[in-house]
Amino acid sequence: MNLFETKYKHPYEYAPEYRKRVAYFSMEFAIDQSLKTYSGGLGFLAGSHMRSAFEKHQNVIGIGILWKYGYYDQIRKQDQSMDVLFLEKNYSFLEDTNIRFTIEINHHPVWVTAKYLAPKYFHSVPIFLLTTDIPENDYLAQSITHHLYDADISAKVAQYVLLGIGGAKLLDYLGYNAEVYHLNEAHGFSAAMYLYQKYKSAAEIKKRLVFTTHTPEEAGNEKHDIHLLHKMGYFCGLKLEEAQALTNMSGDVFDHSLAALRLSHAANGVSQLHGYVAREMWSKYGDICSIDAITNAQNGPYWMDHVMYDCLYKNRLKLLVHRKKYLKQRLFETVADQTGKIFDSDVLTIVWARRFAGYKRADLLTTDEDRFDALMNRTEMPVQIIWAGKPYPSDYGAISTFNKLVHLSKKYKNMAVLVGYELKLSKKLKAGADLWLNTPRVPREASGTSGMTAAMNGAINLSTLDGWIPEFANEKNCFVIPPVDQEETALMQDVHDTQNLFDLLERKIIPMYYKKPAAWLRIMKQSMKDVMPQFESGRMADEYYRKIYNGVPGNQ
Repeated sequence: MNLFETKYKHPYEYAPEYRKRVAYFSMEFAIDQSLKTYSGGLGFLAGSHMRSAFEKHQNVIGIGILWKYGYYDQIRKQDQSMDVLFLEKNYSFLEDTNIRFTIEINHHPVWVTAKYLAPKYFHSVPIFLLTTDIPENDYLAQSITHHLYDADISAKVAQYVLLGIGGAKLLDYLGYNAEVYHLNEAHGFSAAMYLYQKYKSAAEIKKRLVFTTHTPEEAGNEKHDIHLLHKMGYFCGLKLEEAQALTNMSGDVFDHSLAALRLSHAANGVSQLHGYVAREMWSKYGDICSIDAITNAQNGPYWMDHVMYDCLYKNRLKLLVHRKKYLKQRLFETVADQTGKIFDSDVLTIVWARRFAGYKRADLLTTDEDRFDALMNRTEMPVQIIWAGKPYPSDYGAISTFNKLVHLSKKYKNMAVLVGYELKLSKKLKAGADLWLNTPRVPREASGTSGMTAAMNGAINLSTLDGWIPEFANEKNCFVIPPVDQEETALMQDVHDTQNLFDLLERKIIPMYYKKPAAWLRIMKQSMKDVMPQFESGRMADEYYRKIYNGVPGNQ
């Protein structure tokens, strides 16, 4: 028996339809609050996938990286604006595999080992986290696994080499003869280079590789100088001309996503709208695989408020309302602790919380200063608003938006900006929100799963018609900001979206919450019902096998 079968085998018999061996490569996994191996939505998705794969007894394992300092700890400066802290993480529950091997990065051998996250801790499939932070390496090599999404380009490429080539090499050491190499985004694409060196055949790569893309704009897909990639060892020993011929790349720029689409058996977008956008976006290339759509989803057992659902299914509506009010009070304890503000559980509470990025428009509601001021100063039918989210630590535009909101919040006792947006705070915000605000500029949001988990906690979505929302929204389960003409300039789209958002709040949402509580409750109930099971990750994990994995030829 091989090492995987003797030491790391799944703690269950595989369901018949899920026997094919799948290795899932991801830069980040949000498995538990205690394990800081994620930044945001991509990790939340991967974590839910690994939990649902476990629940459905699938033959899937996770391949990721153990980040010594995590993504970063979001803290405050003296004036309450955002600061970044890189704090060393230690995990007693990760087991040492004692596997040691080298990969070549920048013409130097770098030692790699893997830590093992056993299923017993967080009810996920087996996950192996690569690290170079070991005594065999010098400091530069150790630092490859220090910071998730390192801002230094060479360090980032080294991380991609580690995930792809290191992950593929680990599979061989484990003896896990993966039939499917699933790339969650193109970060791990260098695994294809390892497979080519192993099989000397592009057809053998395509037999095994599948690719999930999350980026709905071609310009947003990562590209790097091909000479830098070659120097860093990204092509696993291939000559530059060989790598260019294999990926059909010409010129000096290497497009990771395009290469993945060319060497994969199948690919998928992460919502039906995104699948359409991705097919249109890449249609000018005739040598890519088909792009299907598998809508992202989140793990219900982990995210849902079980008491609320028990009340819903038993039609105990007074208890349902009471539970929601209690969850709001729990959230407001955190608001008071962080900001010194006391929020009222009887007041309509709006939450905007996700990664801060320009296209997500965290500050959209504040761009009309007069209407925002009037909204925040309502004496009849008042509102409370909470923001939270972590920008990339080098995205200074997003950090500026975050800080602008922090300073604006000093003007209003009913406005708060929280730090530390990770799994625990995310769950608390969704449980405590009445209204979950989502304002991406259409069609920039590939999926946007935060609204799914908000609905699982009795929060009603208020969103632009982007990502997963077109598959979910109807007049009975959420509020949709009316679409604007996408041919208009971004500035005019923002202006119209802002006007429509305020109109919807002032004319419909706020009056309904206060004057028609029965109507509000009907929408909340319908939202909770409609999000399950269609947007629960058990459906997603099943679809990957049915639509993607089981269509990949076996390599027995």
